[in-house]
Amino acid sequence: MLAYFIVDLDVTDPAAFEEYRKAVPATVEQYGGKFLVRGGRLEVVEGSWRPTRVVVTEFTSLEHAKRWYDSEAYRALKALRLRTSQGNVILVEGV
Repeated sequence: MLAYFIVDLDVTDPAAFEEYRKAVPATVEQYGGKFLVRGGRLEVVEGSWRPTRVVVTEFTSLEHAKRWYDSEAYRALKALRLRTSQGNVILVEGV
């Protein structure tokens, strides 16, 4: 079953975050993932959620997504993301 890595980020250090933005696609592709949403304009149409930057990455399974998230290839980039932004991240199975 497909799985999705969904992120809502508030980038606190845009200059440093740029390194993450440029480097992360190669790691995602290495684990069979692909970006479906990567930033862009958004509009809240219901509710009180006020996301800042939304990213949705599709993987072929929850296991593949977890392998990428825990991988050596992503480890340093994850640390960079945590230093340069704050937000919420979930993994979810879907169709």
